[in-house]
Amino acid sequence: MGSVNIVVGGGRFGCKAVEYLLRRSEPFIVIDEDRNCHVTERFPLLRIGLDAVDDIDLSKNYLIEGGVESALIVVEKLKPKRVFPTAPIHVAALLVKEKYNMGEWREAVEFLTLRLPPSIVVSVGRATVVTSYNKNAMCQPACAAPDVCPVTGFRRPHPMYELLKMAAPEGVILRSYQLEPGLGALDGGELLKALEMRGRGRKVVIGTACECHGVVTALKGSSSSPF
Repeated sequence: MGSVNIVVGGGRFGCKAVEYLLRRSEPFIVIDEDRNCHVTERFPLLRIGLDAVDDIDLSKNYLIEGGVESALIVVEKLKPKRVFPTAPIHVAALLVKEKYNMGEWREAVEFLTLRLPPSIVVSVGRATVVTSYNKNAMCQPACAAPDVCPVTGFRRPHPMYELLKMAAPEGVILRSYQLEPGLGALDGGELLKALEMRGRGRKVVIGTACECHGVVTALKGSSSSPF
């Protein structure tokens, strides 16, 4: 469809995305597992099931009750203009994991961590690394991401999405484009391309990053040999 937007997560940041889209009169669908999420308390959205996705009216906005599986179906069917990953999960990685039935690739995360400056590594999980140029303090609520961080006074040497590409040159790092201070979104076409490209192999390093923060997840198919 190309002109609809998808907001994954109906919490506080999902509300911010909805406010942005309403101001611009851009159609959208919110997807959240909680049918009573914050978005539903503030905005009158039509509730639909996955069976109605093909017949949506672009003059209206919708809510679908569902998780990653539902998000994958909607993204692949509607080919959205943008995807707002506002849920507290790594949306892009979980879409890939869901589509190709992949598991954690822990060894790759250990190797990737060694290629990153320790000063930007916030946390390392079993399959995910979280990074930030401001790892020890709270960011300003609606930061415009200037070259010099208003909290730390540090001038970033590269945007985080470029730094992660250098650390994981064989991976796919999706850029979160800042639309206004404090709000970013993935390009729908870039996300769809990543979903298709990742199907060619059984090992995946996929990340999402803006100018200052990032998250990278390593996945592999059940038949993959150790890294």
